[in-house]
Amino acid sequence: MRTVTKTYHIHGPVDAVWDAFVNPKTIDRWGGGHAVMEEAVGKKFSLWGGDIRGTNTEVVPHKKIVQDWYSGNWTEPSVVTFTFTQEKDAIRVDLLHENVPDGYADDIEKGWQEYYLGPIKQLVEQEAKNTKRG
Repeated sequence: MRTVTKTYHIHGPVDAVWDAFVNPKTIDRWGGGHAVMEEAVGKKFSLWGGDIRGTNTEVVPHKKIVQDWYSGNWTEPSVVTFTFTQEKDAIRVDLLHENVPDGYADDIEKGWQEYYLGPIKQLVEQEAKNTKRG
């Protein structure tokens, strides 16, 4: 099992960053398929039409999300923790992805940039720019 860590600085309001992680309509805008998500402990979620699925195990609005994640035929979940910290001009999002099966770790590490955190950063920052212009 492996652990993946990433840190992103997203220039936009914390409400918009949080929304990109918990609102299924917003997730559908940056994600690669239909999303089911609720902002509550114990709620099941699915992303990319069910390719990723799991349960929210901790939710502290605007501060932290912890989720059990399953992909493919995994019998044990990996654990994903997102921590949100307000910095001077950005929201720092720290990712800790634990218990990643060895055979999946390289693809998952790339996937965070290409399909998840990278698109969230792009969406939130573009909308923040558009709001400043408008």
